Amino acid sequence: MTDDASRGPAGTSVAGRPAEHDPEPAILRDDAEAEAYVASVCFKHGPPRLLGAELEWLLERPAEPQSPIDAGTLRAALGAHTPTTLDPTSPALPLPGGSTVTLEPGGQVELASPPLPDLAALLQTAQADAAVLHRMLSASGLQPQPRAAEPVRPPARILDIPRYRAMEQVFDRAGPFGRSAMSSTAAVQVCVDAGDGDADITRRWAAVHAVGPVLLAAFANSPRLHGRRTGWKSSRWACWMRADPARTAPPPLEDVTGADPGWAWARRVLHSPVLCVRGDDGWYVPERMTFAEWIEGALPVPPTVSDLDYHISTLFPPVRPHGHLEVRYVDGQAGRRWALPIAVLATLLSHPDTTDMAREACEAAQGRWVAAARHGLADRVLARAAATLFSLACARVASLGAPGWVVEDLISMTEQQVLCGRCPADDPPGPTAPGPE
Repeated sequence: MTDDASRGPAGTSVAGRPAEHDPEPAILRDDAEAEAYVASVCFKHGPPRLLGAELEWLLERPAEPQSPIDAGTLRAALGAHTPTTLDPTSPALPLPGGSTVTLEPGGQVELASPPLPDLAALLQTAQADAAVLHRMLSASGLQPQPRAAEPVRPPARILDIPRYRAMEQVFDRAGPFGRSAMSSTAAVQVCVDAGDGDADITRRWAAVHAVGPVLLAAFANSPRLHGRRTGWKSSRWACWMRADPARTAPPPLEDVTGADPGWAWARRVLHSPVLCVRGDDGWYVPERMTFAEWIEGALPVPPTVSDLDYHISTLFPPVRPHGHLEVRYVDGQAGRRWALPIAVLATLLSHPDTTDMAREACEAAQGRWVAAARHGLADRVLARAAATLFSLACARVASLGAPGWVVEDLISMTEQQVLCGRCPADDPPGPTAPGPE
């Protein structure tokens, strides 16, 4: 691509930085300072009290499933809730429950809940706001798809902003997978507090990774992509794993189970390639320059804390620490089943004893990310762990105040799919309603 993200290091795009991003730049001079900063801001200490969720949906016109979604239709559908990435003049109003509407590069619509104090409040708010959002979309002839990867259309980016131009340029170096990941996939992302003190943070960090392959397999829901069956139960995760492994791969096992996850994450951040360098008159995309190399003088102007914050936002591993933990490995679900991965994760993290039991149940499945995405619960190791994990969640989810429909749906999924070694990708897609019917 030739655009404002491709200018070289001699250009003014690197020498000048946008004033609105960094009015008083805090320059980073050495790796130790940067690592200490990352560890301190990415793992916030405090009692786990809040939950959040980001729900993504691919959209289609039911009467014309091969027809692309265009920016004008999305603006008309979302009205005053249109994000500024699509319409810079929009007021970008939140939905009635406080959730915000955002868009992914290919026009996937995303509902981002506010952080809420418990599972019941989160599910109630997300369900009500999702219903409002879906009614707006339906009025413009748009319907959320029940799968987590675009089954028919090729990838097409409709958001033309510097961040996504830079991402596309970087991902294209590794092949076609990045464009599909950006513009043709949808996820359920769950946000949880990092933990109360070092021991609790270490426990929760290890647990969300230990259960990751099992939940990826159990909720795999994207067997088709761009008009063909791919051979993967989660084509979505297959695309993300191969889009740019330095940016998207799971961490090594020793970084998951070690005593200091903040330090391990900080090392990864500094030694990951920089996606882009922002500038007033253009954004520069370096060729495999790590953030540590930038600190060491690879560019004429040293990086700032603002640059480091932005760099962290361009890494897409299965779990991304942002002060809280952003769990990113679950496929988007059909209908109201978006609530189930949220309920399962909240339950498994609800008490240290439950968290330890979940981690122990998944010990044999640690690191089976590729098998989970390719085979789902046809993988016997993952299936055994899922049976234990979901039974544990079914037994305890009601105690967290989960609505009756969520408890019923979780029990139904456990009995009809999980205990039978099946995942959503193995069955026809369900209805698209966002909540109780």
